[in-house]
Amino acid sequence: MSEHSNLLEIVRQPISPDIRLEVQASREEYERVQTILEDEESKYPRLWYDGSRNIAIVAGPPSALHGNMAGGVLKSIISEVVGQQEISSEITDRINQATVTGNTRGRTTRGWDGAILYQEPNRSSLMIVVEIGVSQAYESLRAAISWSVCALRCRLGILMCIREHGPQQTREPLQYSSIQEENDDVGVSEEDFRRQLMERPYGPLVRNGVVLETYRLPDGNILPETLLQPSRSFTIAEGGEFVGGDVPANLQEVVLGDCIPDHILSGGTIVATPVNFFRQTWFETQFHDGIVRTAGNRMRPKA
Repeated sequence: MSEHSNLLEIVRQPISPDIRLEVQASREEYERVQTILEDEESKYPRLWYDGSRNIAIVAGPPSALHGNMAGGVLKSIISEVVGQQEISSEITDRINQATVTGNTRGRTTRGWDGAILYQEPNRSSLMIVVEIGVSQAYESLRAAISWSVCALRCRLGILMCIREHGPQQTREPLQYSSIQEENDDVGVSEEDFRRQLMERPYGPLVRNGVVLETYRLPDGNILPETLLQPSRSFTIAEGGEFVGGDVPANLQEVVLGDCIPDHILSGGTIVATPVNFFRQTWFETQFHDGIVRTAGNRMRPKA
């Protein structure tokens, strides 16, 4: 095996938040570099592997906007389920929000942005997986959520794609003489961003600014690497405005049976009870906070 590794060189470079790089690499090279990262206890970048294409995926840390939206979706779903009066706390206490370092099926290893697990005494069931992309290629997001549905057999996949203006309109990070000067400048700019959001609640988002989709396992034999089409797709923000007023609160399909295994629930009626988690209020609260902190962090010099 060659001692020189393009993959190792790439993971050694500073990688901006929300960036995902694809690098041609063998499974053996991926495993060697992954071992190095684990030995160094490096949290980021994260490293995944697509065995169907022999591609290593290098994922930078999530931005504040990315993290806010992933956490917001999962917390809202769990809150709605816990609030169902017909379900005992003994059942809902076993619903967990989870993050993982990676799952392997065959020659492919991938992670997710967040998930809901149902914990039973002797096993846990993967119920819902969430993927968030901030100016990430849509096809790579589809591949990630499709793999969770087809290979890991989660009950439901939820994808949120957030698209911004192109990088040519992004302000370059400045150089500061001190940490105090940097923090002061970023703080002033964040206040300016908040004022701008009063006029344009979704900032510099353009056509198809925020899209929310659901994915399910279709009937029949499906290969783990199958690229699925969404079962539901909604545009939430467009041209800097919220346009999701008519989006059903359960996205026309999210139900209790997506959060709790059928054999735990009693009767088809309860299984099919809608989980009305999507609301403009929490969505905009999480979004506004995330977009301001993300914009501020982009002003800071790269580490």
